[in-house]
Amino acid sequence: MPLHLVKLCVGAASIEDLARWQANRLARARKTEKKAQLFHTTFQAPKRQDELLAGGSLYWVIKGQIQVRQRLDGFGEGKKEDGSPCCLLLLDPELVPVRPVPRRAFQGWRYLTGEDAPPDLAAAGDRALVEMPERLRRELAELCLI
Repeated sequence: MPLHLVKLCVGAASIEDLARWQANRLARARKTEKKAQLFHTTFQAPKRQDELLAGGSLYWVIKGQIQVRQRLDGFGEGKKEDGSPCCLLLLDPELVPVRPVPRRAFQGWRYLTGEDAPPDLAAAGDRALVEMPERLRRELAELCLI
């Protein structure tokens, strides 16, 4: 079972918001870097990196629910805009919607075991659920109907 991370997606109201933000960031990086890489910065570096890189993903909490994941491609050292050191979570650009699961707010990131990770919507085999608008999926999950 792979090990994953779960993190709040502060400022994004939807998966589409996250996708737009990341696409803009990647486009800016491609203008200045030969090999642009999508990443997210975090203060603490995970100690269990080998386990995370064996198929792990970063699960994003948007509006109080785990809604989407991105495969972890690696880790790096970087600096935040204020110059302080940080860990870079290197991410695959593909956003994979998952079955919405409520999650309370927390700081930083948390480990998420493979058995506790929500399944991908496409893997559930319910095409109607995959094609459903995100807002409706979120509301149905809040009502415990999916």
